[in-house]
Amino acid sequence: MSSIPEATRPVAADPITADVTALQAAVRGAVHRPGDPGYPSVTFNVAVAQNPWAVVDVADAADVAAVIGFASAHGMTVAVHATGHGATVIGDATIMVRTAALDDCTVDPQTRTARVGAGVRWQTVIDAAAPHGLAPLCGSSPTVGVVGLLSGGGIGPLVRTVGMSADHVRSFTVVTGTGAVKQATPEINPELFWGLRGGKSTLGIITEVVIELPPIAEIYGGALYFDGADADAVLRGWRNWAQGLPREVSTSLALLRLPEMPDVPPMLAGRLSVAVRVAVVGDLAHGPDLIAPLRTLGTVLLDAVGVMPYAQVGAIHADPTSPMPAAECGTLLREFTDDAATELLRVAGPQSGSPLTIVELRLLGGALADRPAVPSAFCHRDAAYTLHTIGVLIPPIAEMVIAAGVQTVEALRPWAHGGEMPNFATTDDPAHIRRCYDEDTAAWLSALAEQHDPRGVLHVGQVVR
Repeated sequence: MSSIPEATRPVAADPITADVTALQAAVRGAVHRPGDPGYPSVTFNVAVAQNPWAVVDVADAADVAAVIGFASAHGMTVAVHATGHGATVIGDATIMVRTAALDDCTVDPQTRTARVGAGVRWQTVIDAAAPHGLAPLCGSSPTVGVVGLLSGGGIGPLVRTVGMSADHVRSFTVVTGTGAVKQATPEINPELFWGLRGGKSTLGIITEVVIELPPIAEIYGGALYFDGADADAVLRGWRNWAQGLPREVSTSLALLRLPEMPDVPPMLAGRLSVAVRVAVVGDLAHGPDLIAPLRTLGTVLLDAVGVMPYAQVGAIHADPTSPMPAAECGTLLREFTDDAATELLRVAGPQSGSPLTIVELRLLGGALADRPAVPSAFCHRDAAYTLHTIGVLIPPIAEMVIAAGVQTVEALRPWAHGGEMPNFATTDDPAHIRRCYDEDTAAWLSALAEQHDPRGVLHVGQVVR
């Protein structure tokens, strides 16, 4: 990846001395400086420090353009904040655009589409689409912002059936690093449309998106939670069962060490458990027979699998909804062999003493591996699994958590694919970001960034330059 040449970087006054009243006059939304009541923005990962020069609650795309213009004139960068998921460190030379006010969500049942603002979470779209029997293709957590997920591609609970969520985008409204407000579709600004699906905020700040809504009213799905003492049998049995699955079935497995908290079922709290998640689309009558072999793998602590309305899709993964200090680590796998299962159990199984809260494998393939009708910057469709770890950074185990995540990934290195996915690699480290893309994609994203953001105003956080 190329760095931004010094000649193209903005040269202006020290941002600390910039006149905030000029920014306030340029936007409709509220501007908050450090110390103002509206300044703090809680990230989902509270371990990430964000101390921007100012926070702007933008009212529309014109506000975003005005912020970019102000930042460019004063040698600053601009970052975006919606729900706080996927946050990276932000310092006092950056203005944060907060998109909560961009909350329009309109479902058109005739065209099976939804027009969604950048401040909208997936659950809002799900609730609006459910009465029409339509399914917004969210990730594992419906509390995540729509735009943030789509800009990184989007791997949801139905991934093997529907593919990547961003493959179902019809159009974007985006503000580039030059302050231009543009539409991007397969026919209009196609290079932007390509790069906005997978390139995160490299090419601009998305203010609105139009997405397709497949007609899926119900699924057969949920999670089986097994006693951690049976982790060996469950992991190997799940692996064998998952081989050769039809694309109508998506599945994942997670080793869980959940704390004793009000929202954690008592039978799962304070112990190791193994969650096997499934989602069956199509003929739901076949669901019980398809997953019957799973129910025999070990002692079932909680059986939460059955026919469910799509609106409850978040229950499959039951991801945490409260902000917490966390460390994440992960990689993609090209295969998951019996030896790989042995290694995973060694570092994260019942006898490992691992402090990690979640160690997850997601089966990929199916529709995700298909050649998309419209190409995108999303790479590594050929990977077989994702491996992702999450640990909570609390004393006295914080350092142990970080080391355990790295150890888990390193233990599976012999089966690694070599790549990562943007939404599973929240970072501002260029080398880490680079693993999300093949060489051609990274080079093309970087070239487009020089075209649409020549002064590097958006060169902050998880971008390709």
